[in-house]
Amino acid sequence: MTDLSRYHGRQATAATRYEPLPAGQYAAVITNSGMKPTKSGRGSYLELTFRVLEGPHKGRLLWARLNLHNPSAQAVEIALGELSAVCRAIGVMRPRDSSELHDIPISVTVICKHRHDTGELTDEIRGYGKWEAAAA
Repeated sequence: MTDLSRYHGRQATAATRYEPLPAGQYAAVITNSGMKPTKSGRGSYLELTFRVLEGPHKGRLLWARLNLHNPSAQAVEIALGELSAVCRAIGVMRPRDSSELHDIPISVTVICKHRHDTGELTDEIRGYGKWEAAAA
């Protein structure tokens, strides 16, 4: 349990619910990364956190989950392809640690789609490119 006795709900502005970003290309940087277990516990994925750098959505976060260790060979193949695209776009071809991918501008292509479990509209990164493509 956590002691909340000093907390008062009026001390801060209530959090707002963010709508998904409009589909399109965004300049972003990876700000955080790490391996996490899958829900089934039979694999793990590399989670990359991206922060949008420019425009009206500056500061918003996006996530990519790359199934690098998974019973599905197809899931691993897709993840390795995405990781390759990130590495090429950033210019770090042989990272020894995912932190080497942080803080380097990249262009991400975002689509909006409905979640399978809740039906809510959500963002999904569907492509990566050099940052110059985002600036154009």
